Amino acid sequence: MTRRGKYEPNDFPGLFDEEESPLSYGVRTCGELAEKVRLTGGQSSFSLPEVSPLGPIVVKPVPNKIVFMSFGSGSSGNCAYIGDSLSGFLIDAGVEPKQVVQGLAEHNISMDIVKGICITHDHSDHMRYAYTLLKKYRHLRLYCTPRAMNGIMRRHSVSRRLRDYHVSIYKEIPFTLGNFTITAFEVMHDGTDNAGFYVQHDDRAFAIATDLGCISDRADYYMRRADYIMIESNYDLNMLLFGRYPEYLKSRIRNVNGHLDNKMTAEYIARVYTERLKYIFLCHLSQDNNTPEIAIDESRKALEALGLKVGEGRNTPDDNASHVQLVALPRFDCSQLYILRPL
Repeated sequence: MTRRGKYEPNDFPGLFDEEESPLSYGVRTCGELAEKVRLTGGQSSFSLPEVSPLGPIVVKPVPNKIVFMSFGSGSSGNCAYIGDSLSGFLIDAGVEPKQVVQGLAEHNISMDIVKGICITHDHSDHMRYAYTLLKKYRHLRLYCTPRAMNGIMRRHSVSRRLRDYHVSIYKEIPFTLGNFTITAFEVMHDGTDNAGFYVQHDDRAFAIATDLGCISDRADYYMRRADYIMIESNYDLNMLLFGRYPEYLKSRIRNVNGHLDNKMTAEYIARVYTERLKYIFLCHLSQDNNTPEIAIDESRKALEALGLKVGEGRNTPDDNASHVQLVALPRFDCSQLYILRPL
């Protein structure tokens, strides 16, 4: 301390000896820092310290619990939520806002902590209610690529004021939303500039690909690095081939820019499985050409062929003893709130 009674940086030997970026400082030395300031209480993770020249060093706990919920997944409408205790965001906005808001409220999650809406592509079942949500909750922003935004404005009767809420994002360039770092990546579908999302939070990652006709190289890259996957399992091939759809629609669905069938999804998740992968959410199941039972059965058999015990995501003792949880998201209803704790 100086004679004037003020602290100078040199009064804190050791904390300012090395020049490091904030990111490397927070990740690499937080445990050492905790020892230096002699904190107790069993905290295992810390944020970057705030040093006051007139006060003690404050180390804030980092929220480490992720929650996930779906409000509907299918051709009638798609919307899901990922968050922690302080912030979160929506993936797509194809479900009525009332269902979204009520679904969150049932778990004491306020729209005040929802920071934005990430749009995967410009099909109506993914963006139909975006402007309604943005107009009511004006702190929200809409995150999608410029081409996807142009597709929305061109293909749908939407207020031009939607652009006032738009934040441009670009594939393979990470951006921050609340406590999450998100990277959009290329997926193969017949919308405009279709994107999947790779969502990072502390040392965990969630990969999301809602509509795709085949697995692109970039989708494969991110899926292999995820702890949790949300992937399309749209149709059963026999149900589609012998169903009532016209031939042109069957061809569109089976196209490489269309949708994934149950078998393709099952084979893929079995191929990329590692011990890191803990939750698989099957999404966008067709109402006419699939059932949750068929989709789950196909993927379960592929995983069990690897010798894995497959749980149902219900947090039962039997599930907790499983290698991986496998869930088919409801088409029209809210799912349960899944708590994705640190591994």
